[in-house]
Amino acid sequence: MIDPAAVTVSLRGAVVGRLAMGSQGLCVFQYDPAYLESGHSISPLALPLTHEATVARPEPFGGNFGVFDDSLPDGWGQLIQDHFLRDRGVDPFGLSVLQRLAIAGRDGRGALEYEPAEPVIDDHGGAVDLPALADAASRLLRADAADADDLAALVRLGGSSGGARPKVFLREPDGEWLVKFAATTDPPDVGRIEYECSLLARRCGVTMPETRLFEGRFFGTKRFDRTDHGKVHVVSAAGLVGADYRIPSLDYRSLMALTRRLTSDMDQVGQMYRRMVFNVCIGNRDDHAKNFSFMMDDNGRWTLTPAYDILPSPGFNGMHTTTVNGNGRPTDDDIVTVGVRAGLARRVTMSVLADIRDATHQ
Repeated sequence: MIDPAAVTVSLRGAVVGRLAMGSQGLCVFQYDPAYLESGHSISPLALPLTHEATVARPEPFGGNFGVFDDSLPDGWGQLIQDHFLRDRGVDPFGLSVLQRLAIAGRDGRGALEYEPAEPVIDDHGGAVDLPALADAASRLLRADAADADDLAALVRLGGSSGGARPKVFLREPDGEWLVKFAATTDPPDVGRIEYECSLLARRCGVTMPETRLFEGRFFGTKRFDRTDHGKVHVVSAAGLVGADYRIPSLDYRSLMALTRRLTSDMDQVGQMYRRMVFNVCIGNRDDHAKNFSFMMDDNGRWTLTPAYDILPSPGFNGMHTTTVNGNGRPTDDDIVTVGVRAGLARRVTMSVLADIRDATHQ
């Protein structure tokens, strides 16, 4: 595999800047001078617009910047990609950050693209048999092995994905979709459960992408980072603030403050509050820092992405991964306090809590 000295980062056809490996294994990024004239920061907290080169921190992204780490697969995507690389004699643990980004190339989540690109599979065609892929994913998870053709298909369709559950990306006539399969610890009807949660969330005022059940059992959500007008730049809360999404590392107070700072829009703050309340009410405790994201439009305006990965989950020892007012098992007072401190009226916070609790109990 190539081992580039630097990668060029582009956004919707414009060169944003260049990323190189500096001393002590830390990435160094510098904006392109032309982009500085008319562009917008791709990560306002970590990479403000400046002519100076910026050095990444050692953690939590292994010397990478969060905004670029979001382009890389994690969980399921990294598992199958690493299997595929090992089968071809490549030690995935020996790959540098720049080599990983070259593999992501033009296929990473969000809108950022990387050159030189060296995807492990450069073919996105062929028929898709969802039940067969689900069975192949299950075998891979159980036995840590897979048929070569099945593995290639899984990598081709899901090698850039994140999250722990097996999934693939599908191109349908109405757009691109992410379709999930059950993990070994999931109930067999987890697809139906997540689909019903998505409908319930929408009824509770949570902004959701379009969702559907494929084959009557596989949960699918339409990709909000792919539109008829092109790719959308998306950064997770983890990537924006440098939070380790693998462990409890954020509080909803921080998420509310981040939402207000990025969007300058109290309606967006209210939307984040609704998501917090909904997660608490349905027992979604896997609400880690990568399960909240923001997207930037062509004018540099930031908004919350539609919600995703919303379904009941035990979390860490039965506690929310993102705490509520410092509490992993939040009370009503904790919930209301977070909203009020974020600038919402107390009557509004209490009304939202009552409405969502009533809807989820029903």
